[in-house]
Amino acid sequence: MIIIHATMHVQPEKEQEFLVELKPLVAGSQAESGNIMYKLMKDTEKEHVYTMVEVWKDLDAVSAHNASDHFTDFVGKAKNFLSAPLDVKSYDGTELKHN
Repeated sequence: MIIIHATMHVQPEKEQEFLVELKPLVAGSQAESGNIMYKLMKDTEKEHVYTMVEVWKDLDAVSAHNASDHFTDFVGKAKNFLSAPLDVKSYDGTELKHN
């Protein structure tokens, strides 16, 4: 399982447009066969900061997502909304075994 946190700092004057443009990305991503979870979370301490929390079955699912029309379409528009570079962190969600 692959977990991704993609943090986005949105220009305040573009926030509503950003949220509208994100809807097709979220809906399309949630419908992908390798998707376990795909949710947008708003930061509780910082204004205009959001994190997309993603959980994928495996790296193949992430690759398919990154090549999807809904993802590439949004990425092409993202620079119009963001006030800082996208911050993406990926994690291996393999359960740790404790002795």
